[in-house]
Amino acid sequence: MKLPKITPDLSELFKDITPEEMSLVLQNASPLAKGRYLHWDELRYRTPPEGLTHKAWWTAVIAGRNALMQTLPLIDKRGNPFKFATPSPVLIDLHHIDRDAAGQIRATVGAPTQEDPARYLLNSLIEEAIASSQLEGAATTRQVAAAMLREGRKPRDTSETMIFNNYRAMEHLRSLKQEPITPELILELHRIVTENTLEDPADAGRLRQSDDVRVIDQRDNVVVHEPPIHTELPERLERLCAFANADEVSLPFVHPVLRAILLHFMIGYDHPFVDGNGRTARALFYWSMARSGYWLMEYTSISHILRKSPVRYMRAYLHTETDQNDTTYFLLHQLSTIRRAIVALHEYLARKAGEQRDTEKLLAGSSKLRTRFNHRQVALLTHALRNTGEGYRVDAHQRSHNVVYQTARNDLLDLHSLGLLEKARQGNAYVFFAPEDLRERLSALSI
Repeated sequence: MKLPKITPDLSELFKDITPEEMSLVLQNASPLAKGRYLHWDELRYRTPPEGLTHKAWWTAVIAGRNALMQTLPLIDKRGNPFKFATPSPVLIDLHHIDRDAAGQIRATVGAPTQEDPARYLLNSLIEEAIASSQLEGAATTRQVAAAMLREGRKPRDTSETMIFNNYRAMEHLRSLKQEPITPELILELHRIVTENTLEDPADAGRLRQSDDVRVIDQRDNVVVHEPPIHTELPERLERLCAFANADEVSLPFVHPVLRAILLHFMIGYDHPFVDGNGRTARALFYWSMARSGYWLMEYTSISHILRKSPVRYMRAYLHTETDQNDTTYFLLHQLSTIRRAIVALHEYLARKAGEQRDTEKLLAGSSKLRTRFNHRQVALLTHALRNTGEGYRVDAHQRSHNVVYQTARNDLLDLHSLGLLEKARQGNAYVFFAPEDLRERLSALSI
């Protein structure tokens, strides 16, 4: 990966600016360059405003940003503070997230969805567990991993173990969302995330014991980040927890969404563990969002979005490190990621609501079937109509709808008795399969 250029030192920039240019610099002082929060490495390839050189233009941008900049109680490995600004793109993103992530899940027609929210929550936990692990090298298909989690079977290899651990960690954090975070809880979270996946099992749940950890771009083996020395990690973790637990009256005021993102950022920057830093960072982000009341985020997967463009994720870190610890680059990247994850959730809900309406329409055509099935059975039939040959287990159906085992078993046996599912033994359990002619069988029952 080509590393970004370090931004020019502001004091040196002013030495090179003529009195005539200074007037134009002041006229063009703005935190944005052509409407965007550009890094020097990007700005220097764009056409500057008339009468300005690239360095003079960058001086104008920095002047605009400095007026908005706030210092954080978080420091880099040299002891210098990180900082952030809130230009209009940040405020716009925060407005949308405040509106969309603390509201009610709604279908496209505007009515609250009638689906069991436990099923959507399970789907999102599975999606985030898989995508977050794949970001760090887990190699397995989503279908296989999802089946493992739904059926509750034990993982078969390291990749499946990473995903299984991530799922456990996300569930664990849901129980802690009202609790303040502590170094001990972060270590326990890391232990859950990395259990049975590390070369040295003792590294699970403990801070790294050496300084031989580097962040490397796997495509070309370029070292992109060297984290702080390991002897500083206990103090840095204490500082981070104090920041994570700060209330609204703490100064500077940091919007809860920005606080969650910065918690994510600092775990990635400090790299306090030999492995599993990214998974731990993203899990803590979810804890922080849930603690601040952004309950809808539990139903989204940011890792699913990040996995589509890991280079941009890495570059957001690098832009901060190469521009005077300005975390605004990372904030903007993650705000965009959150908004895309929320859009993806609503698209998913709209698609599932449409599929269920189609199934309900099919069932409503018959007075015999109109009230024959409960909402769990309708959901299963909806899925089965689109996934011919899919297998359904009682324990997976139980987890999907958060019901007791007997209720889940009765749902499947009832559909089997009507000829809508076929049954076969696999190991010690029965698996129910959707027949290829399921739609025709439903139609026949309606006569």
